[in-house]
Amino acid sequence: MKRLVLVSLLLCTAASYAQQKIVWPKHKKAVIVLTYDDALMSQLNNAIPQLDSAGFKATFFLMGNINSQTIPIWRAVAKKGHELANHTLFHPCSSTEDNPVSSDHYTPYAMIREIETMNNLLFAVDGKTTRTYAYPCTETAVGGKDYVDTLRKYGLVKYARIGGDKDAVISDFKNLDPLRVPSYGLEENTSADQLIAFVKKVQQSGGMGIFMFHGIGGDYITTQAGAHRALLNYLKENQKEIWVTTFREAMDYVKGSNKKQNPGK
Repeated sequence: MKRLVLVSLLLCTAASYAQQKIVWPKHKKAVIVLTYDDALMSQLNNAIPQLDSAGFKATFFLMGNINSQTIPIWRAVAKKGHELANHTLFHPCSSTEDNPVSSDHYTPYAMIREIETMNNLLFAVDGKTTRTYAYPCTETAVGGKDYVDTLRKYGLVKYARIGGDKDAVISDFKNLDPLRVPSYGLEENTSADQLIAFVKKVQQSGGMGIFMFHGIGGDYITTQAGAHRALLNYLKENQKEIWVTTFREAMDYVKGSNKKQNPGK
């Protein structure tokens, strides 16, 4: 009997260690990361003014569609503390229904070259050399071949975001692949209640949740400006226990915490 009790205690201890929670800064209970894809005008017109008003910093995954008119604006966005991140030059995807460039004929190395070129363009915008990345259409393969390990080999980006759904709450940080970080990919007209419900799940888990936005009050895969504002209001009201930060800063903290908990790795 005593042996069974001892085995049970050891199993519980092992399970607890495997799901060991991260202690977030300033006694926060959870972290939310707001990310926005495709360098859309509705983000400049609606999302950023709302973020600035709330005092939150976010991550914007930009593409090669930034131009002489928008680059000065994005440069100013970076100076405010928002993160400019890599979403490739041409956003190649397996389906060309909504994406003019097909990834079917790409090779992993072709993607590496495109990501590297986009890094150079972003350096010209904000002067930074360390970059994070989001896979176009959340696809980690081109031409039928997965390129995550190729991306890892070349070291062009520090962390990479993939897709997911409203259940993409991150709590197992010990086994989190920094180049396969899940996020909540929103559908068209996701309501304020749905956005806030995701945050509440993250709060309950004590973990991290990443939003993947596109249009805010316009463009496509649109989240209405009012719903976005309601989300920010909720985060503001609960800022004593929710840390809202950029993708890179959140992942830097996770990486540092993992090193402290697993010093031999």
